[in-house]
Amino acid sequence: MKIIAISGSLRPNSSNTALLYVVAKLAPKNLDLTIYKGLTDLPHFTPELDGDTLPTSVRDWRGLLEKCDGVIISTPEYAYGMPGVLKNALDWIVSSGELVGKPVATISASPSELGGSKAHASLVLTLAALAANLVEGGSVTIPFIGKKLNANGELTDLNTVQSLKFLLDALVRGIIDNRK
Repeated sequence: MKIIAISGSLRPNSSNTALLYVVAKLAPKNLDLTIYKGLTDLPHFTPELDGDTLPTSVRDWRGLLEKCDGVIISTPEYAYGMPGVLKNALDWIVSSGELVGKPVATISASPSELGGSKAHASLVLTLAALAANLVEGGSVTIPFIGKKLNANGELTDLNTVQSLKFLLDALVRGIIDNRK
């Protein structure tokens, strides 16, 4: 089972990226979870580039999504929405459809008490437009993330670890159901 994990943050010490590393550690050995690090390589979306001669980074991005069985997206919240770089990456797959019917789980973490709920809502709307299969139980918003990570970026809050485990289990179930 192959899962691609995407962080919507470009920050080297991003809490949302740190959460994906936690999920990767929780993954059983038979699950291949890869954290995608190519968001900065994707050009700004424009329909004029979305043709037969795609930029290599876009072709690679689409290929990764096409070959995976499921996707986890973890997004921070900027100005009540998901970061532009994540929206740009998702815009590149509108016409090609790599997420149509694909099981997807979502995470949003924020230092605020709302846990990035507005970014999460924005992400869910975009994923619905892409016809992604948002798996039941595969959605987590995490408030006060700064209090749940130590100085090394390690998650210390056991309830959040458990929530991420449930999210991963839900995604695996969604992938299995999608194969039937």
